[in-house]
Amino acid sequence: MQALFPLIAVLFWSFNVIVNKLSVGVIDPAAMSFYRWLLAFLVLTPFMLPQLRHHADTIRQHWGKLLLLGFLGMVLYQSMAYYAAHSISALMMGILVSLIPLSTVLISLPLLGVVPTLGLLCGALLSFFGITWLISGGHPALILAQGIGRGEVMMFIAASAYALYGVLTKRWSIALPTWVSLYVQIAFGVVLLADSISLNAQNIPLVLFAGIFASILAPWMWIAGVMRIGANNASIFINLTPVFTAMIAVTFLHEALHSYHVVGGVMVLFGVVMAQRVRTPLYRRKAICTPNANMPPEQTREADANHK
Repeated sequence: MQALFPLIAVLFWSFNVIVNKLSVGVIDPAAMSFYRWLLAFLVLTPFMLPQLRHHADTIRQHWGKLLLLGFLGMVLYQSMAYYAAHSISALMMGILVSLIPLSTVLISLPLLGVVPTLGLLCGALLSFFGITWLISGGHPALILAQGIGRGEVMMFIAASAYALYGVLTKRWSIALPTWVSLYVQIAFGVVLLADSISLNAQNIPLVLFAGIFASILAPWMWIAGVMRIGANNASIFINLTPVFTAMIAVTFLHEALHSYHVVGGVMVLFGVVMAQRVRTPLYRRKAICTPNANMPPEQTREADANHK
């Protein structure tokens, strides 16, 4: 039962990929992002205002970092995904979103000092080949002649932005409760995305789903799942995003599932799992051995010799 929390969260986010596609031609991507987060902000405000008073000093101290996190997670990531939906399928979007865990590990190397692993090296190569297979429709040589499409580039930017968002969140470790931090980031996102596009009967349902299910309920379910089964176990469920998205896109959008989707998607998925699970380090940091005053003289001499 505890695994249902992250599972449902990933399902909501997978449906939101379909919402991205459905919003094409119905509402401007920037406006979609704005109204989505505005709705989430309004729903959360009654619950968050009492807590803001207790954390006002911390918010003032770290407002610049919270602003950057809001830009990366609420503005850049979401807007790029909505714009990408104009030129690529929901199937492709779902597969490219699954690169976020791998991108997170890659960005963690310089920013968090993470030691690269054999799984990361092999997984990155396998995922790269899988993405190449996907984008080229099963003919990798075509990329040299045609290049990468604008939609794919936007999704790469979106995935990288969200991966950087996750790494900076961990690096900074701002002393705020999760929901307070998220609320402040949403507030900054609303300010940055401020738009005057009017709503209508066609786009209101899309905004409602994105604002409530994908922006509030999914994060709540995800956080609840992490608290119950741990972050490492919960992260496995992110890999179900392309599977769920493919099933929903084929069923509701009637998108065609081609063999190159399956082959490339499987390579990407296995590459991400390999990077997450195979943790044999490529190298080991040298431990500096210093003689211990409590060592017997012969062990002290040996340790000193080894150190030299």
